[in-house]
Amino acid sequence: MTYIGRFAPSPTGLLHFGSLLAALAGYLDARAHQGQWLLRIEDLDPPREFPGARIQIPQTLEAFGLHWDGDILFQSNRLSHYQAALHQLHQQQQAYRCDCSRKQIQQRTGTTCYDGHCRQQSPAATAASAWRACTNQISTQFEDAIQGPQQCQLGDGGDFVIKRKDGLFAYQLAVVVDDACQQISHIVRGCDLLEETHRQLHLQQLLGFSRPHYSHIPVASNAAGQKLSKQNLAQPLDNSRPVPQLIEALRFLGQQPPTTLCDASLDELLSWATTHWQPSQIASQHAITWEP
Repeated sequence: MTYIGRFAPSPTGLLHFGSLLAALAGYLDARAHQGQWLLRIEDLDPPREFPGARIQIPQTLEAFGLHWDGDILFQSNRLSHYQAALHQLHQQQQAYRCDCSRKQIQQRTGTTCYDGHCRQQSPAATAASAWRACTNQISTQFEDAIQGPQQCQLGDGGDFVIKRKDGLFAYQLAVVVDDACQQISHIVRGCDLLEETHRQLHLQQLLGFSRPHYSHIPVASNAAGQKLSKQNLAQPLDNSRPVPQLIEALRFLGQQPPTTLCDASLDELLSWATTHWQPSQIASQHAITWEP
């Protein structure tokens, strides 16, 4: 099998240490398998986009020596592909319009889980509506290369949104379409997306796409147990000093770079990391506390 991996950040902020972990793990896994590593910018939510992030994200990866293959794919250029996938699901009777608000769902069910109301009673043709994918109460399972066997009763959370009321396509649909289009064979990312994988597996099956291999690394969290994220004001990476940050990331990922590499060049460090890459040393935890 030809190995094709990817790093797919959203431009809602600058890259931080948590971003570096996912990028580095995916890069090293691809290079250790003599594979390709692609860069995709998931810019589907313009109101949340951080000014300049679409330019600064590639610049930071370059500064850290994490060079991608081919052209950058921007999801904002691929809306017609997502619409075609939505049309296919609708034709298969696996997607439907829904005008329910979160408040209405909460009032009916007492929870945030969708109850299938619009699946039984279609909204008016003129109503502003989202689109939901049918879960059909199925069970999904997969073997994660780091976290082990995973299983989910998909219907427990209710049919999920694949296009929002405001007309923006949801992450779940777009990521599945693009992974198939780019022929992604291996996905290395954080455990914050572990549960989302089950919805993506379901959409892959409905759309007739191949299933990639998944590896979910632990996310870095602060002392309060919060995942490092743009929302939690995680500090951006310092492009002027990549080597110490990469060494810290390697140690977080269970790799053991020798102390002599602290004075190494960027190329020397990444060459060592690729040659000595051992995914089996990554902790099978969902989160690890990290303090800078």
